[in-house]
Amino acid sequence: MAKADFYETLGVQKGADEKELKSAYRKLAMKYHPDRNPGDAEAERKFKEVGEAYETLKDPQKRAAYDRFGHAAFEQGGPGGFGGGGFGGAGAGGFSDIFEDIFGEMMGGGGRQRRSGGGGSGRERGADLRYNMEISLEEAFHGKTAQIRVPSSIQCDNCSGSGAKPGTHPTTCTTCSGSGRVRAAQGFFSIERTCPTCQGRGQTINDPCPKCSGQGRVTEDRSLSVNIPAGIEDGTRIRLAGEGEAGLRGGPSGDLYIFLSVKPHEFFQRDGADLYCAVPISMTTAALGGQFDVVTLDGTKTRVKVPEGTQSGKQFRLRSKGMPVLRSQQSGDLYIQVAIETPQNLTKRQRELLTEFEQLSSKENSPESSGFFSRMKDFFDTLSN
Repeated sequence: MAKADFYETLGVQKGADEKELKSAYRKLAMKYHPDRNPGDAEAERKFKEVGEAYETLKDPQKRAAYDRFGHAAFEQGGPGGFGGGGFGGAGAGGFSDIFEDIFGEMMGGGGRQRRSGGGGSGRERGADLRYNMEISLEEAFHGKTAQIRVPSSIQCDNCSGSGAKPGTHPTTCTTCSGSGRVRAAQGFFSIERTCPTCQGRGQTINDPCPKCSGQGRVTEDRSLSVNIPAGIEDGTRIRLAGEGEAGLRGGPSGDLYIFLSVKPHEFFQRDGADLYCAVPISMTTAALGGQFDVVTLDGTKTRVKVPEGTQSGKQFRLRSKGMPVLRSQQSGDLYIQVAIETPQNLTKRQRELLTEFEQLSSKENSPESSGFFSRMKDFFDTLSN
């Protein structure tokens, strides 16, 4: 019986690329797989045919020979020179390697590349740790060196992190021969998984250290010094390399991450390197002009002059009186925003004076309010016409 054309077997055109070949093979292999068609001899035959066709066409050299000579290229002594390739022509791995290359990730194997890593050493990197720290705005302004205590795992000093009882050593796992992974064949599937004996470490401990119970690390509180630079911002993360949890059985330590938050301030609000402060002033100061002093975060006083006729919401900029810019010689600015306070609890005489002032006032004294209500009147007049 003559063999079917490989391209027809896979249902692709002769010029199909590698992606099309793989897609066609994947669909047909799943369709005719013996596990899905138990006892079906025809399905098994088609399954082998699509495997042989894909194994040939996916190899550029074999495909070129097949395109030129057809099936004769793989017959004994044929012009292609490939010998008896057929279903097992992929070499020692055979068809199972082809199937695993495509479906390995579905089965948890990860293909040949993952297997080639080999050799577990038993040494595992420790976990990273997080420490939350809250500082004041003054501390963020000046910077500080903080002492913190962190509960974490450190290397066991009794076994030097090996996990084995002093005088003994870990031994190579006999189940996986030190690779940390084991393979099992199920028909055409080849499944790779973590070794159940050593949990992927490649080594076992027959006599565990009594202090750390074979972990190679113990839990203790550590005191660390953390440098907080001037100008640090809320939400900044500081990394202390190697100060995290100790690794298992002498493995490298993880890192410690300090997450900073800056407490809200009573007077100042921060926006990047700039600071904002709302200052209430009296109506008379705003009308007649005056001055007031503000204390900045550097501990000095700065005088702010209020010009005559200042309106509520007016901002005064104090250059370089804001926060330091991180790792530079520059500083932001401080913005003082005034809010005019309306007098309360008036005496009879004060009320009389304000009433007299109101009677003497003209549009020139309050141009914004006079202009607003004039425009509002014109707007309603337009609507009514």
